[in-house]
Amino acid sequence: MQEIADIEQALRRAAPHQLVHVVEEALRAHCGALRAELRLADYGLRSLQLVERTAGADPSVPIHDSPQGRAFGAQEPYVLREEGALLLHLPVTVRGDRLGVLTAVLPPRTDLRPLFPGLAQVCEALGHEILVAERDTDLYVLARRATRLTLAAEMQWQLLPGRSCARPEFALAAHLEPAYAIFGDNYDWSVSDGRLTLAVTNGMGEGIEAALLTNLAINALRNARRAGLALADQAALADQAVYAQYRGVAYVSVLLLCFDLVTGEVEVVDAGSPRLWRLRGHAVESVGFEAQLPLGMFEETVYVPERFTVRPGDRLLFGSDGVYATVSPAGESYGDRALARALRGTRLLPPSQVPQAVLRELGDHHGAGPLDDDALVVCLDWYGTASTVAL
Repeated sequence: MQEIADIEQALRRAAPHQLVHVVEEALRAHCGALRAELRLADYGLRSLQLVERTAGADPSVPIHDSPQGRAFGAQEPYVLREEGALLLHLPVTVRGDRLGVLTAVLPPRTDLRPLFPGLAQVCEALGHEILVAERDTDLYVLARRATRLTLAAEMQWQLLPGRSCARPEFALAAHLEPAYAIFGDNYDWSVSDGRLTLAVTNGMGEGIEAALLTNLAINALRNARRAGLALADQAALADQAVYAQYRGVAYVSVLLLCFDLVTGEVEVVDAGSPRLWRLRGHAVESVGFEAQLPLGMFEETVYVPERFTVRPGDRLLFGSDGVYATVSPAGESYGDRALARALRGTRLLPPSQVPQAVLRELGDHHGAGPLDDDALVVCLDWYGTASTVAL
């Protein structure tokens, strides 16, 4: 539709902080909208925070108990009819990464059916432009925080690639707690022609020291990956970078994986504490590898890759030691049994919702008070290609 193309053009030309205004004006012109508002998911994935706060509007609504939250969770439009108006809540998602919800207030007799396809395109275009605009404005980053981030958490969130990613071959999502005070746990991924590279990391220490250590390790791994090095050589280069800076006093645990998107063959380097569980059918098993030294513990460590294969329908769950080592008030570790139970209990959820659901169960297991360590969960659903599904 030419109208949609015009809106996309207007978004690309707009000042970074004016994106919501551009969409609102476009919806007034093309749909007769009375007003529009954008809410972004907060770092803890507990609330949807209003961008460009206005008088009379609630600046924060819960994700799990609000009309906007229903659209966000289901990733489908949600319509609410109120006296004198029709409220249309639309998910704003980019390549599987759920950003927030756009709400359009429309005249009560509006026929929505012909509008849905075009509005979905507008939301996708808005999401893309938000990601671009974040290079030039703090507006959208500020809207995401329900409370102040620690400096360590600020550094870690800026390092992350996103919260989720979806492709025909897989869907991937991750979450960290405590979201506003994380320090050492981190994850990174990159999708290229035929490969998915995934790193699940845990830098030792607390606060700024742990965040600085993890930043060095992640950027060293990225530098090696972008230089075209093999997986074991990526680990070796990062190991040298961390050792050169800390001389073995501090180190980083990492589970480094490279998935072949065609065959499902996975190359792995296990250099520390992050662990992997697999749900295949109804069976949950811990997938173990030969333990190798964490990055930076000793000089010039040699890493040896291992291999395993994922099948279409497999769900993989990665957890840091802040997950499986967390203890209950009675002294019981969360461990394999509780994680297996959580994996089975969340098997019907989409992967985008699994990490947070597991971390909620972890919080219940731990009991009152904050977690003793930061905790990271990554969930990957493997779909495979048409050729592998047919096998």
